[in-house]
Amino acid sequence: MRILIVDDDPEIVSFVKRALAYEGYTVDTASDGTEALAKALNQEPDLVVLDIIMPGIDGIEVSKRLRQANDVPILMLTAKGTVLDRVAGLDAGADDYLVKPFSVDELLARVRALLRRRKPGGVEEVLRFSDLSLNTVTREVKRNNETLEFTAQEFDLLLLFMNHPRQVLRRHFIYEKVWGFDYSGDSNVIEVYTRYLRAKLESNGRPRLIHTVRGVGYVLRE
Repeated sequence: MRILIVDDDPEIVSFVKRALAYEGYTVDTASDGTEALAKALNQEPDLVVLDIIMPGIDGIEVSKRLRQANDVPILMLTAKGTVLDRVAGLDAGADDYLVKPFSVDELLARVRALLRRRKPGGVEEVLRFSDLSLNTVTREVKRNNETLEFTAQEFDLLLLFMNHPRQVLRRHFIYEKVWGFDYSGDSNVIEVYTRYLRAKLESNGRPRLIHTVRGVGYVLRE
């Protein structure tokens, strides 16, 4: 997925770009409306994260022109948070509106939601790794074609691993993504749920897929 970030504040651009790139998105940037329109129309991103207040052509006008050209999802990112401001952005063609300052988790959740909406209706996304498959829509998990049952929290943890195969995930990253809080070093919740996953994934003598990286975290690998 390719995402275009449009903002004249280099700190915001750097912050958002790092967050999106870490999640695996391809990220392009633009610092003004003219550059944004050129890149959006030539490169056809899957999503545009668009600031409103910019020199030259502002975000409202960029949104209007983009909407005339195609149906790319637009997430307005701005410090203007009144009802009238939000209405103006949405009327200009934006699909969603996020007010600064914002959390990384909320930004990523809005991005995922907009990208999901753009997928053709009824299309299921199935993640696969080794003999393991996970359906993000039906939440069905199979290993070697045998259906496995997971609780909601177990499924979310497994989904995180499936979205980052062969990447070592640090404990604080897992804690923030699955439980939504800053990692507490004295909590063993990650270890507990990892044991739950292993018990189910490794039943009937199946080989281990979730491995411990001592002092760091966990990794999904053969």
